Amino acid sequence: MHRFSHPALRRLAALSLLAGISVSAEAHRTFLVPSSTVLSGNAPWVTLDAAAASNVFEFDHMPLKLDNLQVTAPDGSRIAPENASTGRFRSVFDLPLRQTGSYKIDILNEGLSASYKDNGILKRWRGNAASLSKDIPSHATELQVTERSSRIETFVTNGKPDGQALKTSGKGLELSPVTHPNDLVAGEPASFHLLIDGRPAANVTVHIIRGGIRYRQTLNEQTVVSNADGLFSVTWTQAGLYWLEAEVKTEQGVTPPASSRIASLALTLEVLPQ
Repeated sequence: MHRFSHPALRRLAALSLLAGISVSAEAHRTFLVPSSTVLSGNAPWVTLDAAAASNVFEFDHMPLKLDNLQVTAPDGSRIAPENASTGRFRSVFDLPLRQTGSYKIDILNEGLSASYKDNGILKRWRGNAASLSKDIPSHATELQVTERSSRIETFVTNGKPDGQALKTSGKGLELSPVTHPNDLVAGEPASFHLLIDGRPAANVTVHIIRGGIRYRQTLNEQTVVSNADGLFSVTWTQAGLYWLEAEVKTEQGVTPPASSRIASLALTLEVLPQ
């Protein structure tokens, strides 16, 4: 006697196929996901997970390091997370919301990547500028160095949303909200600016994926493109957690020895029902 019914077996096969497609077709997706994005009360708390996974908001690959984690409070000050720990598939930390208003939580990772040939053998390297000359032999040929910056970000609000913590740094690829990121409602449009080093990031494709992929067995990815002012708009089809990702590749504003640059942004937003 079979342990599973035929429908269950078909579903298991479909999920296995979907997982295989996700791993092979896409790089692992990085995200910060809060337990809640909108709260109210006297100093409530929120818990956040930080991970890289095959599908957004699932935990099947590796935790994110919290070395470069920054939390900006409503008054613009930096506050420290509490109870941070790292497990097999995710890092976790708590955040006390002692101020009313909006908080920005982000991880900005920066470094260099390179490819080169060592006696005719292609090799790849990642690290920082200080270790580049030590790690790559002087006789290396066909050296290509790329600057990389990746920002992983989300927002949480205690009480009424405000904008002090939402200010951009002018560094890397950033989101400058027109619609407040903690005031998103299903069926209503929201607008945002993409900025690269504080300037409009034009003609950038933004990928949008709603969570819960394993339960619907399809990605349902949306894409929009920023205009000349870096502006893009999204109308949310359903309530839920959404993952937005954008990337800019350029040869402008590059610091030697790099000759090109890749800046990326991965953003978690929650859309509430009407």
